[in-house]
Amino acid sequence: MAKAKAAATRDDSAEGNGRLGKKDYLERLAPLQLALSGAERLVAAKGQRLLVLVEGRDSAGKGGAIRAIAEKLNPRHCRTVALDKPTGRERGQWYFQRYVAHLPAAGEIVLMDRSWYNRAGVEKVMGFCTDAEYAAFMAQVPVFEKLLVDDGIRLAKYWLCVDQAQQEARFAERAKDPLKRWKLSPIDLKAREKYDAYTRAREAMLAATHTPHAPWTLVDFNDQRRGRLTMIRHWLGSLPRTPADAGALRLPKLGARPQRERYKVCLPIADTSDVTAPVKPASKRPSTR
Repeated sequence: MAKAKAAATRDDSAEGNGRLGKKDYLERLAPLQLALSGAERLVAAKGQRLLVLVEGRDSAGKGGAIRAIAEKLNPRHCRTVALDKPTGRERGQWYFQRYVAHLPAAGEIVLMDRSWYNRAGVEKVMGFCTDAEYAAFMAQVPVFEKLLVDDGIRLAKYWLCVDQAQQEARFAERAKDPLKRWKLSPIDLKAREKYDAYTRAREAMLAATHTPHAPWTLVDFNDQRRGRLTMIRHWLGSLPRTPADAGALRLPKLGARPQRERYKVCLPIADTSDVTAPVKPASKRPSTR
């Protein structure tokens, strides 16, 4: 018990090298998430369309940043898009075509975990596109984004920055943690030696696509908690002001005593929440007869 309490204390306090502790992080995140909820209600009420591109190196913290934004929002109004590598059919399409299907409709916020900028980053560095395809992309993307913005989409583009030493530490953590190993792909492992190449690719991307109608915002994510707070606060600052709290709801009393669940056809399965033994895989598929 004492060890658990000590561990919790270490986790909640400020960490070494100026890193933000979990307790302080959650306290600072809560009012920002409340403000995000207010922004979401305004987006839904006004039929606005918000699109946020979250880019960065492998392990920069893109998924965690998106979860910090979306976890308290209504999934009917806010959705995350994280596309896999293109299918054979998609490779035969206009490059932007598969992303167009995921653009926000009226009243929606779309958060893209990587985006069409794959072509400026991993595809360029790892040789997954030709020089001609890369050049065409760099010429077309400012025009494509201008069309989106002119049509009324509020576009925000964030690049999450992380030093190589911190990136390596996160890779090592993923390699050890069975719940995080899925984040390490063969491409990630090959890309470890190409940190400088990714830097050059990013700078070329910024030079070509940091435009007045669709500017980039770079955020330091060496401390992911501080990075999330900074990114969310910056994005909120670009949105129209709206009351954060919708106000408490008063529920009228029920007309009768609350009822318990009653069953006739099927019963709930047994409660196994206290069982700690590993789950045994099924020996065969259950019968449907």
